[in-house]
Amino acid sequence: AAALGIVDAPGDFDADFDADLFVLPLLVGATGIFASILGTFLVSTPEGASMGRLLWALRIGIFAAGGLVLVGTGIAVSALDLDFNLFWVVLVGLVAGQVIGTSSEYFTSYEFGPTKSLAAQAETGPATVIIAGLGLGMLSTLVPGVMVVVAIWLTNWMAGTYGVALAAVGMLSTLGITLATDAYGPVADNAGAIAEQAHLDPEVRERTDALDSLGNTTAPTGKGFAIGSAVLTALALMAAYSQVTDIDVFDLRDSNVLMGLIVGSIMPFLFSALTMQAVGRAAFAMVTEVRRQFREIAGLMEGTADADYARAVDISTRGAMREMVAPGLLAVIAPIAVGAILGPEALGGLLIGSVGAGFMLAIMMASAGGAWDNAKKYVELGNYGGKGSEAHKAAIEGDLVGDPFKDTSGPSLNILLKLMAIVSLVFAPVFLNVTPVIDLF
Repeated sequence: AAALGIVDAPGDFDADFDADLFVLPLLVGATGIFASILGTFLVSTPEGASMGRLLWALRIGIFAAGGLVLVGTGIAVSALDLDFNLFWVVLVGLVAGQVIGTSSEYFTSYEFGPTKSLAAQAETGPATVIIAGLGLGMLSTLVPGVMVVVAIWLTNWMAGTYGVALAAVGMLSTLGITLATDAYGPVADNAGAIAEQAHLDPEVRERTDALDSLGNTTAPTGKGFAIGSAVLTALALMAAYSQVTDIDVFDLRDSNVLMGLIVGSIMPFLFSALTMQAVGRAAFAMVTEVRRQFREIAGLMEGTADADYARAVDISTRGAMREMVAPGLLAVIAPIAVGAILGPEALGGLLIGSVGAGFMLAIMMASAGGAWDNAKKYVELGNYGGKGSEAHKAAIEGDLVGDPFKDTSGPSLNILLKLMAIVSLVFAPVFLNVTPVIDLF
């Protein structure tokens, strides 16, 4: 949004350079940092709080941070003597983020019907759990998709493309606290595993399970914020791309634009395939190493010898770095290749296709993964046979599928969308001065 303050902003914000429009999003972001810090002090729960109470504890902190951002934005808009519509734009961004987050909570928390229904599917085996989880994930795209459409329409009506970008800033202004609620989930998960391995009191494990389940619910919330802002940011970057290339309209009747759109729609699926397969290969290497140690280290099975933990950590670390090379290169090379081969119009189509497909796929993966994990937790609470039952085994299978969905492929898609848009914008001047390969034939 700050960058758009340098170029012509549509509507009532036309200017070759407006320092105030440049500064405003920076002030909103800075306010969000302090608001997020203050919001964390409001997060507290009584002993033995229910899942609903835990959720509201986090919501209070997030809502308070959002309120402080609005206060800061109002002061900034007034001090800079800007159109007050920009305040409402930030409000729309915050509300859109909260709606997306609340929708994610509804579809992933076992306090609500969708995840309870998913847990019930475990009584008939892992196949039905996976089928129901995929359906739940697909259904969960409805509210975030409609909310982003409404947010784009309102902010564009109030302040043009600059308003859309500023709404993305508003949505991400409280990222400090929303990301914290996302990141603590794996900490609680690992704490629970340590508690079980250390044979601590059962109530310790119950507490960590509750926090882990809450983390599985808040994780899709943070990811929803991230992917929602990625869509708004991508639209702003596309506007900048349009200005750089001087292409006002990407006509879908143009075969080059349509080819680029199809390639762009493929990108999120190809990228997710690479990351999913990377998880599979890393898991295979880890299982192979664990089996080797049990086979070769005398006394390990009996507990009288120590495992080679350093080797296991090395496999995980090296696998994470090595396996991410191909997806990272894909995100950089694909826009350059499309622009060089098909031209700048096709590259615009690629950006459009990637945003549409990537947004839906990311929401689906995050929600399905969180729901599978919490369905397992719901069974472990004693429902449908509890731990050790056939339903529990089926729910575990769903959770194993969901982990790479919600922890790897889904969250990484927002990076894909932003990175391809930025690469396209950087190389746009090159494509304008180079004849596309397709025109040589």
